[in-house]
Amino acid sequence: MYMSTSTPADDNGCGWFHLSPSRQVRPAHRGRSSVRWVVLGAGFTGLAAARQLALHYPDDRVLLIEAQQVGFGASGRNSGFAIDLPHDIGAPDYLGDLATARMNLKLNHHAQTILKQLISDHGINCQLRADGKYQAAIEPKGMAVLEAYRTGLDKLDQPYQIIRGDDIPGHLGTDFYREALFTPGTLLLQPAALAKGLAETLPENVTLHEYTVIERIEQGERITLHHASGEIVTDQLLLANNAFASHFGFLPGRLLPVFTYASMTRPLTEDEQESLGGKATWGIIPADPYGSTLRRTPDQRLLVRNSFSFNTDGRAHQRYLVRAEQQHRASFDRRFPMLPNLPFEYTWGGSMCLSRNHLSYFGSLAPKIHAALCCNGLGITRGTATGTLLANWLAGERNELIDFLLGSPGPNRNPPEPLLSLGVNVSLRLGQRRAGLEA
Repeated sequence: MYMSTSTPADDNGCGWFHLSPSRQVRPAHRGRSSVRWVVLGAGFTGLAAARQLALHYPDDRVLLIEAQQVGFGASGRNSGFAIDLPHDIGAPDYLGDLATARMNLKLNHHAQTILKQLISDHGINCQLRADGKYQAAIEPKGMAVLEAYRTGLDKLDQPYQIIRGDDIPGHLGTDFYREALFTPGTLLLQPAALAKGLAETLPENVTLHEYTVIERIEQGERITLHHASGEIVTDQLLLANNAFASHFGFLPGRLLPVFTYASMTRPLTEDEQESLGGKATWGIIPADPYGSTLRRTPDQRLLVRNSFSFNTDGRAHQRYLVRAEQQHRASFDRRFPMLPNLPFEYTWGGSMCLSRNHLSYFGSLAPKIHAALCCNGLGITRGTATGTLLANWLAGERNELIDFLLGSPGPNRNPPEPLLSLGVNVSLRLGQRRAGLEA
């Protein structure tokens, strides 16, 4: 018996969610169901896994279970970068081991191909743009990261452009940064709109149940999932619920639910757009992992994301939002003095599932229980790829990507509490302080 010790509870401030197309929420599960396949978690990983299982087994019913509603949780709360390049934030050059980086590049390209095809085939309105991304720096430490990253990209034979000094405002409007490294392969999109669109276009043999909170999982001849209004019996269970898997007792002491925070402005007026200048849309990630991520969206809003908290229960806490919004205002004003007093319309937090060694989990956790967990900040691409490949593996397929994922040692073990919370929180505070102007 696997008992849940915490359940998802995100704040209601996510701009991406409120600005995305509305949809009819699917009813919560009630009573008793018996199916061959259940996928727990309807983020990008779970949506991909359920879709692929349904395609492999068109005569089987697949249940996709979500504790909140699609697009409201972590998948709808990121900054909308579907990144193609390896993105190991634990490595000085963001790449790490070259052979591993090449495989991660293939994984990310695989995910981008899947997503572009689905968005095109189903007409999903998620503001998809092939804008690439800028990795920008102002502090000497950030400049050193860009140089190391450039060297890594040369080894991978990936294209990039270095933008310096006076040329930066022509791209980004702001003259805040000293240098930026532009890579063209990243897709920018509206994450909540993508998640909702993927949910609305699932195969007919997938049944989605939202607002269904699983309280315990019972393992026997078959797997039984219990919730307040009934139970679901299944032959095979796929976990796509990231750090909440640990609250059922899977991968104990190995997953880290770290929250990051974002604020989004109202749309810029025409005069404000002219004052800002630069390209009409762009995305910036910081050279320093503790710095600020920014977006200029197609509807001319500006987003700034920074600040972190380690929420061991995986749930949002209001006290962190107040502190984060203050940091967002300071970061915004440093970068955009030409837009004084531009108000934030939305502020929210969202969780990332991280591991200390920046590795994910892929494979079987127990008999008839399988998982693709821990995207380490790359939820759109990593989740899409691993969810799809997990379903393919369970259907009997093998290829180099599946073998690569199966061969990973997975997340390593964390120190015990209270040392873990103390260490993570101190590390987060020091990292943000040392980021300096990058924050």
